[in-house]
Amino acid sequence: MKACTIVPGNISTAGVEEIAEPALTDGDVLVEGLFVGVCGTDIEISKEGYGVPPAGHQRLVLFHESLGRVLEAPEGSGLAAGDLVAGVVRRPDPEPCGPCGQDQWDFCRNGKFTERGIKEQDGYGSERWRVAPKFAIPLDASLGDLGVLLEPTSVVAKAWDQTDAIARRAYWDPQHVLVTGAGPIGLLAALIGRQKGLEVAVLDRVTEGAKPEMVRELGATYINSLDDLPAPPDVVIEATGIGALVFDAIGRCAPNAIVSLTGISSGTRPIGVHADAINKEMVLENEVVFGSVNAGLRNYHQAAEALAKADSSWLQRIITRRVPMDQWADALERQPDDIKVVVDLQA
Repeated sequence: MKACTIVPGNISTAGVEEIAEPALTDGDVLVEGLFVGVCGTDIEISKEGYGVPPAGHQRLVLFHESLGRVLEAPEGSGLAAGDLVAGVVRRPDPEPCGPCGQDQWDFCRNGKFTERGIKEQDGYGSERWRVAPKFAIPLDASLGDLGVLLEPTSVVAKAWDQTDAIARRAYWDPQHVLVTGAGPIGLLAALIGRQKGLEVAVLDRVTEGAKPEMVRELGATYINSLDDLPAPPDVVIEATGIGALVFDAIGRCAPNAIVSLTGISSGTRPIGVHADAINKEMVLENEVVFGSVNAGLRNYHQAAEALAKADSSWLQRIITRRVPMDQWADALERQPDDIKVVVDLQA
């Protein structure tokens, strides 16, 4: 069968090659690959050498954002041929640690987890793949190809889930949300915020086009500067990874605010920070700032529910470019109007 493979860090090796059919050891559910989504991690793997192929292999089958159709599933699995599914990215460590043993591999303590298409396991960028029933998330059939958005939605579902958990520390009646960044993560974070009935403001530097329109269609406010915030936010979902913006947003929060950091910084941009002032504000205002990465099993199911409730015509606008499998490397080159690029494994 065909698969999208690459030697991490060597973009010239990106291509489609014939590989063996997926092994039964990968799981009892056989899936026909339909689409995979492209994100910054895939670009890092391809161009910067992030990522680790399976033991004994130079090449990695890429992509961790998936959508497929079940071909075979064992009785009692809750799945049947024809079902739409997406595969979970992370696998618990073999020992396992405490969180991994509770399906919270996103909180793995010893770092021995593996990840499809990223760390020591081939990804979903192939014509067929296998997965254990537990790691195949069923999707509402009406979603169609929009099911490929499940994995990024799971990331923001986790951020919201953790925000809700922290909020239970005391009485809290949030009204205003700030989402920084209007890429796929930011737009999906805003979607869930609106589904919760909250007033949402989305900050991005783009001044026209699809992003401002999509934010307004959600009933949210689109801004280009924090100076234009309608109100101090009770919740911040940060999706840019820009350090200066993170601290600026923290400084504008309402008392008892909760800030979730989902964007990963480059780690190369030094900034001057008034640490004492930030510390004072966070203490006196009971603010919480936390990092959130990946997603646990619970969050995948929350994400599936959020997508099923969303307006499909709005979701469709997140996917701005579809690239055929034999040209998948083109998906790594960002174009000005890109929001989410996907690779069609059937084309």
